[in-house]
Amino acid sequence: MSYRQNIQLTPDKKLKHFLTIEGLSRAILTDILDTAETFVSVGEQAVKKVPILRGKTIVNLFFENSTRTRTTFELAAKRLSADVLNINISVSATSKGESLLDTLRNLEAMQSDMFVVRHSESGAAHFIAQNAPDHISVINAGDGCHAHPTQAMLDMFTIRRHFPSFNQLKVAIVGDILHSRVARSQIHALTTLGVEEVRVIGPKTLIPTDVEPMGVHVYHDLRQGLDDVDVVIMLRLQNERMQGALLPSPQEYFQSYGLTENTLAYARPTAIVMHPGPINRGVEISSKVADGPRSVILEQVTNGIAVRMAVMSMVLGSYAAARGEK
Repeated sequence: MSYRQNIQLTPDKKLKHFLTIEGLSRAILTDILDTAETFVSVGEQAVKKVPILRGKTIVNLFFENSTRTRTTFELAAKRLSADVLNINISVSATSKGESLLDTLRNLEAMQSDMFVVRHSESGAAHFIAQNAPDHISVINAGDGCHAHPTQAMLDMFTIRRHFPSFNQLKVAIVGDILHSRVARSQIHALTTLGVEEVRVIGPKTLIPTDVEPMGVHVYHDLRQGLDDVDVVIMLRLQNERMQGALLPSPQEYFQSYGLTENTLAYARPTAIVMHPGPINRGVEISSKVADGPRSVILEQVTNGIAVRMAVMSMVLGSYAAARGEK
C-alpha cells in the first residue's frame, strides 16, 4: 500500500486525518504542540471538560490491545465533551466473519464522526480513511510496524517542555527499532522539527536496513551511542512481532543494551529518559533509572491526553471549518 500523505489534509492544508507524521510540515507539527499546550490546564480543573467536541461521536476501534493508548484517547475525547464508543473487537462481528468494510459501514450508519484505529496490520488506518465517507475522520493509534503518530507527538511535546528548542538536541532511540512503529514516527517527527542529530542504537538484528536514509546515525554500542545525548528514548523488545531467534536472551540483551545508572552516565548530565511503555524492567531499563529523577515516563502518559485532545480538536475542527460549520 502507498502511504500518500495528501489524504490527511484538507484542500487548505489542514488536518483531515492523522495517519502518519511522514510528509507533514514542521508548521503542522508545531501547531499540534502549541494546541496541546492550551489543553494541559484542563486536567488541572475541578471540571475536566471543555465543550469543543460536544455532539460529536468518536469510536475507539481497537483491533489490537493497548490499555494505555485506548484509555488516554477515551479520556481526551471525554474531556472535549465528545460521546465515546469503545468497540471490543474480540467479541465484535469481525470475529464472527463480518468483513472490516461491513463493520465500518455499520458504524458509519450510527452517525460517527471519527474512528480512532489500532490494528496489527501496517496500512490499516490508511485503508479505513480511504474507504470512510467524507464526514468521518480517522486517527491512527498504531498500525503494524508502520506508524504511531500521536505517541510520537506526545514524546515531542514532552521533550519541548524540558528544552527551549529542538535545534541543538541530540536524541538517541534505543532498542527494537526494527519492529517499532513508535520509533519510525519519532524519527520523522524529530527530523521534521529540526533536531541536530537522531541516533538509533541496538543490535544489528533489530536495526532495519533502510533506517539510515531516514536521516539517522546507527550505533551498535550503547555507550558510544549515548555519548553526549540530551534525550534517551528506550523501546521495549516486541517479542510478539519477532520471527526467529533475533536475540540470545533477555538477560544478555540487558547486559548489552539495558539502560542503567552506569550507562546513562554517558549521556549529558541534563539528559532526560523516556519510554513509550509498557516498560520491561530489567530487560531494556533498570528500575532505578525508570523511577529516577531523570525519568519523564509518567509525564509522557499525562501529556498524551493533552496531545490527543489537540489532534482530535484540530482534525474535527478542520473538517467543520471546511464545511462552514460553527
